[in-house]
Amino acid sequence: MKIAAASVIAFASSAAAFSAPSMTFSLGKKKGKKAPPKPSGASPSADAWANAGPSLALPFATAPATLDGTMLGDVGFDPLGFSTVPVGPWFTGLEGRNGQIGNLAWYREAELIHGRIAQVAVVGFLAPGLFGTLPGNDWTGNDAYSNLNPLEAFSQVPGLAILQIFLFMTYLEVRRINIIKEEGENYQPGDLRIGQGESRYNPFGLEYSEEAYAEKQLQELKHCRLAMLGVFGLWAQAQASGVGVTEQLSAALVTPDYYAKAGYFLPEGI
Repeated sequence: MKIAAASVIAFASSAAAFSAPSMTFSLGKKKGKKAPPKPSGASPSADAWANAGPSLALPFATAPATLDGTMLGDVGFDPLGFSTVPVGPWFTGLEGRNGQIGNLAWYREAELIHGRIAQVAVVGFLAPGLFGTLPGNDWTGNDAYSNLNPLEAFSQVPGLAILQIFLFMTYLEVRRINIIKEEGENYQPGDLRIGQGESRYNPFGLEYSEEAYAEKQLQELKHCRLAMLGVFGLWAQAQASGVGVTEQLSAALVTPDYYAKAGYFLPEGI
């Protein structure tokens, strides 16, 4: 497949920022946790909204009390109130990680994993048009990998190529779940045991300071969020136009015919 190599590199580099559980999860001046709100007898969700504060991400809205600003990247964005709902029942049996209200670890895990996949997907949307596609052969078909529209390319490539990617992603998911089981309540969201730290896979020799490490974590988080928005836009545009992204961009940079003929309608000498 066109992005198999890019997938490995992207997962290795993006996971590197979330690999040492001993590192801090705050930037600059550490914020103290707010005093827990007094229970009112209502549901935990109702209590969280009753004690809501201003949202940095949406100044016109409020953020539930479960978003207290202590987690890295927390800007009070939760208009649907996901953080006010206990999480983790889908993972029953993983001791210490079954979730409770205000525990954002599972949400952060989901955000990082989806964001990393989105980053790889963005590369898959852009790379074939910029750097070319893989060559075909008599068995796969000479044009099996030539389609620059990723939505059409998905149904054009051989089924075994799709299976290869599926099996590779299955291996990564099984490995991730096993790490969660081993670490239990000490598991840090997004930790794939890649990057700096003792007995960890660190091919690039990363050795960040505590402050630089936290900054890299925040950078990855922002890239994940941008990629999730970006890949949705890429998908929608490919769906609407029927052509690849690079084809659309290159067409926008071509001088239209009417511009070249504009001088025909101006007085001579101007």
